Amino acid sequence: MPRIYIETFGCQMNEADSQYVVERALASGYAIAVAPEEANVVVLNTCTVRQNAQQRAYGRMNHFKALKDANPSVRLVVMGCLAEQDRDRMRGIARHVDAIFGTKELVQLGDQLAAWQPSLDERSDSAPESDARDSMLGFALGGTPDAVGGPFSQLRAFVTVQRGCSYYCTFCIVPHVRGRFDHRPAAAILDETRNRLAQGAREIMLVGQTVNAWKDPATGDDFGDLCTTASRLEGLERLTFISPHPKDFTEKIVADLACVPQLNPRIHLPLQSASDRLLRRMNRKYTLGQFREKVELIRRHLPDAAITTDLIVGFPGETDEDFETTLAYVRTGVFANAFTFVYSMRRGTPAARWEQVPQAVAAARFRRLLEAQNHVTRAYHASKVGTTVRVLIAGQSKKDPERLSGKTLDNVTVIAPKPPNYQADAYAQTPWLDVAIESAHVWGCMGTIVRRGARLSDTATPVARPVVNLLAS
Repeated sequence: MPRIYIETFGCQMNEADSQYVVERALASGYAIAVAPEEANVVVLNTCTVRQNAQQRAYGRMNHFKALKDANPSVRLVVMGCLAEQDRDRMRGIARHVDAIFGTKELVQLGDQLAAWQPSLDERSDSAPESDARDSMLGFALGGTPDAVGGPFSQLRAFVTVQRGCSYYCTFCIVPHVRGRFDHRPAAAILDETRNRLAQGAREIMLVGQTVNAWKDPATGDDFGDLCTTASRLEGLERLTFISPHPKDFTEKIVADLACVPQLNPRIHLPLQSASDRLLRRMNRKYTLGQFREKVELIRRHLPDAAITTDLIVGFPGETDEDFETTLAYVRTGVFANAFTFVYSMRRGTPAARWEQVPQAVAAARFRRLLEAQNHVTRAYHASKVGTTVRVLIAGQSKKDPERLSGKTLDNVTVIAPKPPNYQADAYAQTPWLDVAIESAHVWGCMGTIVRRGARLSDTATPVARPVVNLLAS
């Protein structure tokens, strides 16, 4: 049986696209490989929203050339936003890549996998099995595989509701590589959600580039209507979404969301800058005053929701006064967390042609903004110390195999030691954990698992606590 390996860079939209490709591959008779050197087809799903992501993607393509050199029958595929933007350039500098598929060519990629399958199947049957641990190739490549089945892999699922964006922020490449708004019909979204729930999903994330701008092509129903209808699906325990635009949060949509009992108490509200002058240059379509009104709208209807955001420093033309305005707003504590970035020039966008802020100035501003937000975020996490929070398990901690990782309903990472007699399969059946929070950090919280349950609404069962060796140094 041929095997496919896939790695994904970038946003949840890319993760949803990778999910589609894997499902097409499985339907065509592929198995999932856990390492690139074990695969007959290696897929790299790329991002171009920032320079670092683009550089990582090209670096990964160069790494994968070693696979092709070692075994010319391996098929190397690049997909995603960088493939859409750099198709011609990529063909010239990465000649070892067998196929390139843009963001609008997922169906064609699935068809190509099906077409390759018979010949790859013959090769995989005749090839001797090898132990990946004997190869230094995997060590050199590193990387994290996607779609590798595990006991917790089905608990969260992405459902795409919309592709593309029509707002053309001057710093953003998305409309150029993903096109303008393309809204999926509600019936298709709901059918896919039902399938995810049937496969074991406890939490559904609705994904779109500007998700709350969604409109049903047939009926004109808005995003609030969609979430209301989804909330009635049998088996849905939690519902969340990414990434909205502030201008599209109407009173009606937010009121609808407040009536969805499964809605996670966390709303992402990308600000980018608190300077009205910069917001105009960014083409963000709101002022700080209008953004504050959206915050108040959310507070009024969803008073317990954590508000998170995106922030950019060093945007072309940003003055000290512009930056200080953003810094002052962050210091008010409005955001429970923030994804903060130094502006990254994107070829093909208007802002790429403007005079750039010196790198040293942008870096200094970034450090100050990050310090301010980290202070707020740590305090938000510290408010959970001494309480017991409900967490949906994500799996083993990446840094410590003796600990488990999970997410609270408001999307805070929680790490806890594995209880005595821990078994992954058993915990996959009872994935809701009650964790007594003992310490807080910028990245999240640490605590001890005290109870676990099969369903969010279930009465949780007590869990034995880890034994502490007081004699250990």
